[in-house]
Amino acid sequence: MDVRRAQEIASSPVMANVTYNGQRIYIEHVDQQKGMATIHPLDNPNQKQSVPVASLEEHSS
Repeated sequence: MDVRRAQEIASSPVMANVTYNGQRIYIEHVDQQKGMATIHPLDNPNQKQSVPVASLEEHSS
């Protein structure tokens, strides 16, 4: 995924189907300068982590 698309998803009120290592996640924040995203699994909002945006995968609903 590119940084621009990750930012669009993070800003959108519509939930997108995005995965990180096969697990569905929520994008909380995107650092465009560093190309990193703060994410958490849908089922565990307390498990935040920072990952490269390029490692995120968007799936069609």
